[in-house]
Amino acid sequence: MAIKVGIVGAGGMACYHVSGFRAGGAEVVALADTSEDVRVRAAKSFSIGETYADLGEMLTARKDMDAISIITPNKFHSPLAIKALRAGKHVFCEKPPAMNAREVSEMAAEADKAGRRLMFNFNNRARPESRALYEYVRSGEVGKINSAQAVWARRSGVPGYGGWFTNKAVAGGGPVIDLIHMLDLSLYFMGYPEPEYILAQTFADFIDDRAFKGPWGMPDGGGVNDVETACHGFVRFKGGQVLSLRSSWAEMTEREIVTMAFQGTKAGGIIERTFGRDGIDETSTDRCELYTVEHSVQVNRHVLVARDESMGRLDSAKNFILAIEGKEAPLNTPDQAIKLMRIVDAVYTSAVNGEPIKLCL
Repeated sequence: MAIKVGIVGAGGMACYHVSGFRAGGAEVVALADTSEDVRVRAAKSFSIGETYADLGEMLTARKDMDAISIITPNKFHSPLAIKALRAGKHVFCEKPPAMNAREVSEMAAEADKAGRRLMFNFNNRARPESRALYEYVRSGEVGKINSAQAVWARRSGVPGYGGWFTNKAVAGGGPVIDLIHMLDLSLYFMGYPEPEYILAQTFADFIDDRAFKGPWGMPDGGGVNDVETACHGFVRFKGGQVLSLRSSWAEMTEREIVTMAFQGTKAGGIIERTFGRDGIDETSTDRCELYTVEHSVQVNRHVLVARDESMGRLDSAKNFILAIEGKEAPLNTPDQAIKLMRIVDAVYTSAVNGEPIKLCL
């Protein structure tokens, strides 16, 4: 029988979740959202038969559901995931995993207790570029990755002013927690080593300047704008590896650039998407390269893959279904999410305290 999935939240990512789940052979049976107009419109668009006001109502009405997909503001990720797990459902949650590492640890404990899958939409792991380049890492051709650079930088990419994205109490932070993908991808390629020290600084320039709003058409709200707009940081791992981090919504830089680069003992590489205009996919170009030595000659190997406009989002959701069925290994684990959020927590703490944060004894 097909796995039955219910979705909580009818935001922009819902189309990728629905399509990805269906590509994995699942059946999307219900959608919940607090806004009746939004959920009815989304259900019609995605051909979902039933809608509910919240997760509790949906769980009561559809006890036959096997899994829950969470697409809500960050503040609600942990409580919704825990509620679904306690009801015996597998959970696929949008990024970031939660507001902090403590919340992710609580989610992981509930998943372990329930014996259910808990996965997160780290979709950039599923990009064709990432899959292709990771094969060189997995096969040993790269050697040990000593250093990596994680960059997601925008010049004009604030996702609305006074909405939940710019409200720290709801979002947990700005681009550090929102544009978390390249940090995750770098850690994934490095084998998710144990972080030892984190040093970081955040900046809030342009947080009240509407000229730096992104192009997604998100309405401005009447709330606060109390998150960072940019961050630069450095991580040293227990084994001596290092990683630099750069995240920004609004920063005097080139137009939007999304990059994960690494340097190994045998080879290095880069995955990069550059935008001609911030947030406009039609203006973007991709680069995927491996830097190595062949027959004593320095070689730049261009890794050619099919372009994926979804940036791995469809395959990430599909992997969740196949992982539940035991047909594929899960692309991510709760333990990795905990480690990722420990780094994010330390980045914010270092920025406030003005000093390095030590995570390992």
